Amino acid sequence: MDSTITSGSVPKVSVIIPARNEEANLERCLRSLVVQKGIAFEILVVDDASSDRTRSIAETFTRVRNCPFIALNQCIVDVHVLDAPQPLPEGWTGKANALAAGEAAARGEWLLFTDADTEHLEGSLAAAVAEAEEYSADLLSYSPEQILTGVRQPLVMPLIFGELALQYSPWRVNDPALPDAAANGQYLLARAAAQRKIGGFASVATELLDDVALARRYKQQGCKIRFRLGRGLVRTRMYSNWDDLRVGWTKNLALLFPNARELARKRSQEFRRLLISLLVAPLWTVFYFSHAGVAGDWFWTVMIGLFWFFTLLNLAAFYTRVARAHFPFWTTLLSIAGLPFFAGLLRASAKAHEQGTVTWRGRVYSTAGAEVRASASNSK
Repeated sequence: MDSTITSGSVPKVSVIIPARNEEANLERCLRSLVVQKGIAFEILVVDDASSDRTRSIAETFTRVRNCPFIALNQCIVDVHVLDAPQPLPEGWTGKANALAAGEAAARGEWLLFTDADTEHLEGSLAAAVAEAEEYSADLLSYSPEQILTGVRQPLVMPLIFGELALQYSPWRVNDPALPDAAANGQYLLARAAAQRKIGGFASVATELLDDVALARRYKQQGCKIRFRLGRGLVRTRMYSNWDDLRVGWTKNLALLFPNARELARKRSQEFRRLLISLLVAPLWTVFYFSHAGVAGDWFWTVMIGLFWFFTLLNLAAFYTRVARAHFPFWTTLLSIAGLPFFAGLLRASAKAHEQGTVTWRGRVYSTAGAEVRASASNSK
């Protein structure tokens, strides 16, 4: 990009970040964006009534051209901080309200909607636009590489994402002839013209699962979607602790998996089956070889062989399903121990949706999509 770009230039991409109480994540996200090169872009941070340092952190980046290092990057056109309109329109979610405000102010040919907890790797912005143009995609969505912390996150997240990959197959989503639609709201790169055509985020503002709802509108309007794993381009730490993970997935799992209770039952049964197999098979084998009277008996030899065969078959079926999430080998394998936690999250989500409300970022939402009301707490 040549040095003629100025703050008055028209950006190729408008990066829109909705932010509500994101002081722990926003600086990392913005630092990864302001160094992007290869394409002209602007950044719009939409502050959604934050009660922490979110806005002040965002405002430090509006002076980014005063930094000698960043000033050398002629691709960045400008950084803006906006306020999401308050109070929320009736029935709208806070995130959709912030995103709608961002897209209304955006000037780019492409709109990148990305969350404050994402980190954009070097060259990813230009690469994403090039990919979208190469495949003539109106909506390009990456599922970011997941950064897992703590003990329970590595046990649960591979299970959830493995199930998502099975439920929302990327190759089916990417086929224009099929109705399957999905997207990951942490990274949505949309043609501005196509976004206007489908009605923007205002058209899905009452949906708790706005990213999937948006993707469905794209498919319904005959627009092309490209959806894939974003490894090497973008990564995220979705949740900093177990409580955040529990609340977040309680909001979403029953929407992502309409048969949540049945799925919970299947995964609980799978855990018991694998646990019994992985305990009994070795014990039975040790017993067999330690008793001379039993060892050499063809019947017991066959029985133990069959038991090991079915144990390994069940283990292979589990691994094959979860490996779709592309986590490391041992993380995938050890997530067997996370099956009870996953089943519990599915049941909690089903129960919350049956009761009619879910909570997220200090707001209580009706699962019927009929209303949104602020809760007493304004915490994350």
